Amino acid sequence: MSAESSVSVSTNVSAAPAVAAVVLREGNENLVKLTEPAGTKVNALIAREKQGDYLRIAITGGGCNGLSYKMRFTGDTKKGDILVRTGGANVLVDAKTALYLKGTVLDYSNKMVGGGFKFANPNAKASCSCGESFSV
Repeated sequence: MSAESSVSVSTNVSAAPAVAAVVLREGNENLVKLTEPAGTKVNALIAREKQGDYLRIAITGGGCNGLSYKMRFTGDTKKGDILVRTGGANVLVDAKTALYLKGTVLDYSNKMVGGGFKFANPNAKASCSCGESFSV
């Protein structure tokens, strides 16, 4: 074996295209606020579910009053997302949802009856008795 060795390096490697990072706008608790119990529960669910480090809150058409809340965990961000750090959790909201969500407080209760996540939205003019949908 010689002290010199030859290494061949190919310069014919095509570089992968650069992926632009999504720039998030920073929001604050004037948009949406998680209470301490809600933030604690969200973080526990994020750790358990392993779907990503963000809670995405969206408002979509549906329900008996026309609009309903959707929540899911994600690791993906999208162009135009607003990041709100609240209650010890990271919440993502898209620009359209932000129009309907402003001033909303998300709480959590572990009561056997009436427990779970509850939205208190000052923009809602009416909501159904189950709290799943609302109108503005």
